Amino acid sequence: MNLTGIDWLIVVGFVLGLAAVARYTRRYTRNVSDFLAANRCAGRYLLTMSEGMAALGAAAVVANFEKFYNAGFAASWWGFMLLPVGLIAAVSGWVLYRYRETRAMTMAEFFEMRYSRNFRIYTGILGWLSGIINYGIFPSVLAYFLIYFCGLPQHFSVFGIAIWTFPVVMAVMMIIAVWFTLCGGMIAVMVTDFLQAQFTNIAFMLILAILLLHFSWGDIIDTLKQAPQGKSMLDPFDQAGVKDFNVVFFMIFAFKAFYNRLGWQGIQGYNCSARTPHEAKMASVLAEWRNGVTYLLLLLMPICAYVLMHGQGHEQEAAIINEQLANMSDEQARHQMVVPLALGQVLPVGVVGLFVAAMIAAAISTDDSNLHSWGSIFIQDVVLPFRKKPLSEKQHLRLLQCSIVGVAVFALFFSLFFPLHDYLFMFFLVTGTIYLGGSGAVIIGGLYWKRATVQGAWAAMTNGWIIAITGISIQVFWPQSFTWLQARVPAWVPVNGVGVALLSYLTSIAWYVGVSLLTCKEPYNLDQMLHRGEYALKGEHPGDVTIPATGWRALGTTAEFTRGDKIIYYAKLTWTAFWFLAFTCGTLYALIFGIDVDTWAQWWWFTVMLGLTVGSITVVWFLIGGIRDLLRLFSDLNTAHAMQDNDDRDVIVSDSPPVIPDAQTSLKPDVTPMP
Repeated sequence: MNLTGIDWLIVVGFVLGLAAVARYTRRYTRNVSDFLAANRCAGRYLLTMSEGMAALGAAAVVANFEKFYNAGFAASWWGFMLLPVGLIAAVSGWVLYRYRETRAMTMAEFFEMRYSRNFRIYTGILGWLSGIINYGIFPSVLAYFLIYFCGLPQHFSVFGIAIWTFPVVMAVMMIIAVWFTLCGGMIAVMVTDFLQAQFTNIAFMLILAILLLHFSWGDIIDTLKQAPQGKSMLDPFDQAGVKDFNVVFFMIFAFKAFYNRLGWQGIQGYNCSARTPHEAKMASVLAEWRNGVTYLLLLLMPICAYVLMHGQGHEQEAAIINEQLANMSDEQARHQMVVPLALGQVLPVGVVGLFVAAMIAAAISTDDSNLHSWGSIFIQDVVLPFRKKPLSEKQHLRLLQCSIVGVAVFALFFSLFFPLHDYLFMFFLVTGTIYLGGSGAVIIGGLYWKRATVQGAWAAMTNGWIIAITGISIQVFWPQSFTWLQARVPAWVPVNGVGVALLSYLTSIAWYVGVSLLTCKEPYNLDQMLHRGEYALKGEHPGDVTIPATGWRALGTTAEFTRGDKIIYYAKLTWTAFWFLAFTCGTLYALIFGIDVDTWAQWWWFTVMLGLTVGSITVVWFLIGGIRDLLRLFSDLNTAHAMQDNDDRDVIVSDSPPVIPDAQTSLKPDVTPMP
């Protein structure tokens, strides 16, 4: 084994500590609202840290390893083009603010409010299928990491019977995640994810320091300069030979960040857990600061691994790693394990244990969030709409728990038998598109467009999954069964997850707009669904605000902003403007005059040092804010239980028109629901 006793002590102690916290949260989970949405008591720092950790995951870490190992620093340049999209979405509360105003507990529940019950069931099924397939490879990624990084044997013997280690490791880790989720639902998920985020930040900071001490900056740059022409690891304008992680990849992601805002339901519990819509908005604003340390690690770790594998003076370590890779029978596992195995040759005793614990933390945080989301969605949006009689509290919770276990069992078997033939990022894109292809248009149109209709929604969602399934089929069998097609596809057409996703997005928008314009009979009453104006609910907005700022006004500070909120807002605005201005000026200068590789090296040094400085500050800042929110969460939950809050039922349990929670009147559909 590659881990010492000290390393294993760190890993086991960390997991046991988390388990104790998860068990503690059980006392606060008393009803369905607690289990699904933490009784809407979460503050901004708790939300942003927990949600960020849930979105990270061991699979996402490995996916970023693959991306930056292949494209280096140069790939991160194109990521700057996403900054204005993220800024506008965050400060305006794009989609998130209005969704929180509906008070829906799942996205499909919102679809019933806006469209029809049948459409809710349809999207619930699509979202659930897309989610569990997308999540299905997560257990295998973590298992491969633990086996190869920790040096676990491929088989072990029990009473003379040889047992395959791979499914056993998957099962053990899944049982831990399931237990966390069942302990306290969304409360347990959120609290443990927050603690894991803080632990991971500290561990990542230490690992970054060790890597920068072990690999001199000169050694890193000299090695990256040796990359062949067209595949530069430093110059983003010399990457014509980088097939997948190039400028096109990031341009599509920029559009995706806007189009799929709140679309993915793998962390749907966080979307409805904020105390108020403004808290949800501020959590989104803070997300930019949250990602600093994590992003630096995901960038530098694979780059240092590349130096170890290709740089001078590291031939002995590279030979050991290549020998380990050669012994792996799975080709995709070999791609995924290059960076972890390289790190195993660099990190000292104790820090190896911290890294393994951080990866387990990332895996558990994603596992419990996904288990909670897909298990809840199946019950809330597929099972309950068919019931005529309401469930008791105990029955409802039991169904949710059984559904979560079912998702875990599916993921285990899927990981065992599904053949992955593409990068993880591409797999995530194409499987997510089953739902995201059409849901972006349906969500945005439903929240912002009065003339959107249920017929347009049906057309968009159907188009999205048809294109996605076609793409998945090609991915599974390409190129063995499609050699005739491969020969006829132009070289510039991306036959990967990015190309499939973009095609699905654009055609779904066209179907949604076209069919809605043809079928709309009268404008929809958005104010009633969003609880605005005469339909406003007490406590949702501060003071006398009944209609929040809209349009361009939503991009500035509003009556809901405190002095501290304004400081955070303008700091984010300045930070984003600086990086985007540097990106714009740098891109124009490089296209007109060109930039030599040494200048690029100096730029990357500046970004790393600035990122480390700001990241160190935010780790402390978010730790203080998160602990404050955590204590307030427990206090608010006690108060809510004392008041016997009844915001815990499904929005629809009969054939009557959809009723918005806490509203006194029902919504009249804009068109007749399709059968």
